[in-house]
Amino acid sequence: MRANDGQLNTGPGRSRRHAVLASAGAAVAALVLTACGSGGVSGGSGNTNFITGKDGIATVKKGERDTAPDLSGTTIDGKKLDVASYKGKIVVLNVWGSWCPPCRAEASNFVKVAKDNERNGVQFVGINTRDTSTGPARAFEKEYGVTYPSLYDPTGKLMLRFKKGTLNPQAIPSTLVIDRDGKIAARTLQPLTEEKLRAMIDPVVAEK
Repeated sequence: MRANDGQLNTGPGRSRRHAVLASAGAAVAALVLTACGSGGVSGGSGNTNFITGKDGIATVKKGERDTAPDLSGTTIDGKKLDVASYKGKIVVLNVWGSWCPPCRAEASNFVKVAKDNERNGVQFVGINTRDTSTGPARAFEKEYGVTYPSLYDPTGKLMLRFKKGTLNPQAIPSTLVIDRDGKIAARTLQPLTEEKLRAMIDPVVAEK
């Protein structure tokens, strides 16, 4: 038997690979650090142009908003979806997980408000994250009667596409409102009552 049979390769190549994987894992973990919590920081580094109200909803004036990143992929039902295809509509983006109690608490509110706002050109889209398979997510949607689509993002890669210093999702649940031009108009990092959800959407619906 050779002297190093059965021993781990601890050379520089393996160390570099380990460092890269650890760094990527840490970045995703940082985003979901406040998972199922009611808080989070109000923005990343850099200049910010949004104001967070006492209700925890951060907003940006029209003309000062950042464009939403590419949010495309496969839904929990196995279909392809690109949020950019809804440009011209208002998109309400909700980050959720079936394992998250606050997400369950707000689910019926989202279903009701989504149905009420169909006539206003509002499209709801979910981002399901940290579910290790789509089964629990589909069961969640069936339980609460969710009919709008949800992208499946188990490792939080879509969340990482948002730039620091913008209205980025930093907790689970998080909710963002994207205006008709594909720009981020509002965000909150907390579970929402029906009233607060409507308060986020209505000003953007009223915009001309």
